[in-house]
Amino acid sequence: MSDTFETRGVQTPDMRFLRAAIWHLPPGVAPRAVCLLLGGHGEFAEKYEEVAGELNARGFTVVTVDWRGQGASERLGRGAYRSHVANFAEYELDVVALFKQVADPLLRETPSSGSKKLPVIALAHSMGGNILLRFLHEYPGPISAAVLTAPMMAIDFGGIPPWLVGFVARVMNLRKPSQSFVPGGATHDPLEISFENNRQTSDRARYERTIEIMREKPFLRVFGPTFGWLRAALASMALVTRPSYAREITTPLLIVDAGHDRITLNHATRRLAKLLPDAAYIEIANSEHEILMETDAIRAQFWAAFDAFINAQLETAKP
Repeated sequence: MSDTFETRGVQTPDMRFLRAAIWHLPPGVAPRAVCLLLGGHGEFAEKYEEVAGELNARGFTVVTVDWRGQGASERLGRGAYRSHVANFAEYELDVVALFKQVADPLLRETPSSGSKKLPVIALAHSMGGNILLRFLHEYPGPISAAVLTAPMMAIDFGGIPPWLVGFVARVMNLRKPSQSFVPGGATHDPLEISFENNRQTSDRARYERTIEIMREKPFLRVFGPTFGWLRAALASMALVTRPSYAREITTPLLIVDAGHDRITLNHATRRLAKLLPDAAYIEIANSEHEILMETDAIRAQFWAAFDAFINAQLETAKP
């Protein structure tokens, strides 16, 4: 990891212990903004070292958090390698803890602007995009603008009808949120998935880089979610895509979808983008789900769109 990387422990309002991380700018460099970097399901801070460096190069101090149940944060439920929540509102508390205990103090570190706070932006991927939209709905003030990559608005269940997935999830959670793995989850070790069989990226080097991180730190990985997580995810996707809910999210947004996504469904994201009051939508052809971990050519398209959007938003936000 770079010399600018620092980890911190944070505690959520419901007493969960998480690992947060900061990528600082070099000494003496005044930041333009603080960027909340929110990863997806099964991810961890180290995976985003390259992305954080690119954000640092654009003048942004970067903060992130390992979601509860994954990475180096407190693991939940029975077994270290299953991700489990009963409700996605729990993840909102993770963002609250990150914002209050890590980001907010950094916002006041403004060497060039007196006592004025720095602006804050967000970059969120997949599940992180779903959680961010919930946060923006409940806390509309702090974030000036956000970019979402392949946000989780609907999941590709590989041909299984969504109604059947929902029915099974309801049955499995009748008594209480189930901590049992979804089918195949118990053996879905990411270290055993070859590049040829992955559905995340078409970039071999970046895929193998992530695998190498998990080989060095195997405690960072998760195998799969529980039925409790699945039920919570279905409920959260239904909530965020509800027209009355979406129309209340007024933060300026750029949504970047992957044209070859085999994990989330683009049609649901396109529909959501039309409901949001201030959202632009683009789709990058040939990209797999993890746009930020894709080939240089695909990532160049993303960063061009990111720069145009964020620079315009920060310019508009100037006093």
